[in-house]
Amino acid sequence: MNFAMRILIFISIASGLALAQARPLPESDVAQIYQRLLPQIEKIPVFDHHAHPGFYDDPDVDAMASPPGGSAALRERETNPELVAAAKALFGYPYDDLSAEHAKWLIDKKLELKKTRGPAYFDDILDKLNIEQSVANRAMMGDYLNPRRFVWVFFSDSFMWPFNNQNERSRNPDEGVYIPLQEKMLHRWMQQEGISKLPESFNDYLTFVTRTLEDNMKKGAIAQKFEVAYFRSMKFGDPSREQAETIYRKYVAGGVPSQSEYRNFQDYIFRYLVREGGRLHLPVHIHTAVGIGDYFSMSEGNIFNLENVLRDPRYASTIFVMIHGGYPYEREAIWLAAAKNVYMDSSLMEVVMYPSAMKESLKQWLETFPDKITFGTDAFPYNQVLGAEESYWLGIQTARSALAAALAEMISMGEVSEAEALKMAHGYLHDNAVSIYGDRVH
Repeated sequence: MNFAMRILIFISIASGLALAQARPLPESDVAQIYQRLLPQIEKIPVFDHHAHPGFYDDPDVDAMASPPGGSAALRERETNPELVAAAKALFGYPYDDLSAEHAKWLIDKKLELKKTRGPAYFDDILDKLNIEQSVANRAMMGDYLNPRRFVWVFFSDSFMWPFNNQNERSRNPDEGVYIPLQEKMLHRWMQQEGISKLPESFNDYLTFVTRTLEDNMKKGAIAQKFEVAYFRSMKFGDPSREQAETIYRKYVAGGVPSQSEYRNFQDYIFRYLVREGGRLHLPVHIHTAVGIGDYFSMSEGNIFNLENVLRDPRYASTIFVMIHGGYPYEREAIWLAAAKNVYMDSSLMEVVMYPSAMKESLKQWLETFPDKITFGTDAFPYNQVLGAEESYWLGIQTARSALAAALAEMISMGEVSEAEALKMAHGYLHDNAVSIYGDRVH
């Protein structure tokens, strides 16, 4: 082989390597790619992995409530002009502001549609936003939600608070609101299972817990959910059954457990619920983001406090979904999804973050474990004006635009092809979550 031929071969190989090398900056074509991707992404039917659908006066949209006077991030406030765009898109709102006088039109319009559309009211909202199905993360399902479109995820926290909660309620004003609601939820589960008081034996209590999970699955539940970070630290110890049973026997008939005793009991019950989730093929959803109220502890609620549970080989058969993606630690938290049974959900992030910020977080997720990330709106009926309807719209619009922008940059920088990018989009918006539940979702 002569020298000229060798040079040509070297140039050819070098050119191929250059084409395969991802670039650090997007090219000038990124805007064009975005405009090409967005209409295709808007056509993808969505599986909303986390939401609280319902009307503002329905107490069952959550197992807890917001303490009065709490702070809200800028984008969640009623002054957000995007809410006007949501009202126009969903209801044909004729005004350009949400003043009290004009907002009455929106309130009346919703009331009219509730009467005329009945159970189809929320189906219509999903149809307008191209949402195929939405998780209904609720205390109990509402009879106005179509079970073919809204699949139930119930709350399991209350099983950890069966005793006299006098000390738990008095820790701070937030817990004064939260803990009584956990007591109410536990009593509802007891009523469902035909129990008028706590079982005398610890074994019978665990049987009651398991039976509740099984019966909820018969009612159509696809997962169980924990909001535990609102009530205590997410640092879970690993006490023995004997330790938990001793505490149960001591306080089942009365008395106030010390904080250390209660935490040991709760640690065992949490792990029991996680273990049962694996046995029953009932995925475990866990709130892992910053929370509402004035006393939410970001350090105690940090998603990485769960690492010893998520990495525990005893729970390898339990599927975990990290609701809200560990926000604001979502960029680090994505590495927890390296475990085969751990998924990340982006709900709340789309509501708190604007698309420009959401793009950066989503891009990093897509560049790391694109097959382990799922979309959710965290839609919630905040009040008569800002309802679940408007928050569905806000979450969908943010996610689709941020997703298109993130993928456009990845294509422009040579990280993925356009076909690969669209496959990732389908995964994030629909396929990754649906694969978790099989025929339990459509």
